[in-house]
Amino acid sequence: MSSDYPYVGRFDVNRVLPETGRPRDEVLAELTTMAKEEDAFWETGKCSGTMYCGDHDHYAFLTEAFGLYAHVNALQRDMCPSSTRFEGEIIAMALDLFHAEAVTDGEPVGMLTSGGTGSICHAVLAYREHALQQRGVTRPNMIKPETAHPAFDKACHLFGVELRHASIDPATTMVDLAAVEALIDDQTIAIIGSACNYGYGTVDPIAELGRLAIEKGIGLHVDGCLGGFILPFGQELGYDIPLFDFRVPGVTSISADTHKYGYALKGTSTLLFRNKAIRNSQYFFLTDWSGGKYTSPGMDGSRSAGLLAATWASMVHLGRDGYRGYAKAIFETAERMQQAVRSHPELRILGKPTFLFSFTSDEFDIYHVNDFMRGRGWRFNGQQYPNAIHMAVTRPQTQSGVTQAFETDLADAVAFAQQHAGETPMSGAIYGGVAGGMTDEADEFIKSVMAGMLDTQQAVPGT
Repeated sequence: MSSDYPYVGRFDVNRVLPETGRPRDEVLAELTTMAKEEDAFWETGKCSGTMYCGDHDHYAFLTEAFGLYAHVNALQRDMCPSSTRFEGEIIAMALDLFHAEAVTDGEPVGMLTSGGTGSICHAVLAYREHALQQRGVTRPNMIKPETAHPAFDKACHLFGVELRHASIDPATTMVDLAAVEALIDDQTIAIIGSACNYGYGTVDPIAELGRLAIEKGIGLHVDGCLGGFILPFGQELGYDIPLFDFRVPGVTSISADTHKYGYALKGTSTLLFRNKAIRNSQYFFLTDWSGGKYTSPGMDGSRSAGLLAATWASMVHLGRDGYRGYAKAIFETAERMQQAVRSHPELRILGKPTFLFSFTSDEFDIYHVNDFMRGRGWRFNGQQYPNAIHMAVTRPQTQSGVTQAFETDLADAVAFAQQHAGETPMSGAIYGGVAGGMTDEADEFIKSVMAGMLDTQQAVPGT
């Protein structure tokens, strides 16, 4: 039986809508069984990223807040004015976190989206439309570090924007400023920097990118989808994290996910702009439709007010002291884990990481370490060019005993890797933790993985 389909033979597969519905208690019992079994995997603290909070009491609190508004459509503000309060205050709190008070050359504003990809897509759309309206740009391009998130590639693909990839400095994993400048032309609408990037947990030189953006008269988007709601508190705690927010001249937008280190439920992110004109340029409206005047602030139409309520509840419940306390535990845990890696001369940490760190080996394929650690219950994220694995430290790793287990298991994994250095490892680098040997048929393999997530027929082998 494939591990991707552990419920085969245990639960019925619904290939058609049941003629007769099932009792609620029976449905809930089935859901509870699956949820508890799947939660047990990350509750050990051995899973990189993914579960940023890991606190079931907090989840229960958010679920209660969500449930009060789960049935409400945030699109209908005349019926649910509370959504306007939730959304407006979430944006205001995020603007405060990223020092919008430092802005003297614009009116800082924001919007909520469905996640990091949603925020990035809206940013690309806003820059495209603003450049067309203000500069007459008809062949738009954006420039991103190679390490910036693939959501930029997706967004540019969807919106017809040419995406140019700037090389990075292998020693620092930060973008090469000269490479960025060389790619800029009169059709460039914005450049991108990460704070921090997904792969290595390093922060691009945002201040230098800001100066370049001002010089060239273009936008600078800082992707803080991953680090946005933890790096500011790391700065407050005294960690060496460079400025990346609106205090930096030239930064024109920031994306930061509330559903990561903001400890909200999945499906929310913030997108903030230095100037209202950029945000407003991406609005869609149709005033002459027979069904009435239609407008929406983003690509989504209907949205669950439950997510707005739960996100607001998380932020006002935790407050700065709550976020700062969790950040302190996470940064301390990340430091101890990095020390464990550095204690092995066979391993090498890439760049100058923050709460997320990546490591490789110059003596053996690091995926041998990954293979061994998987056998001990660990789930890392994999990278390539060079092969590397990373750990995004979250609250579950701050539990007692997790760092000690990491130190012990890593030592055994290094010994294993040395013994099997001449062999081919089993795992490889696929975003999201799906592991498998990469071959020349990589594209077809990825397609099959995607199909397996969507096609019911894939759920039962041989049917």
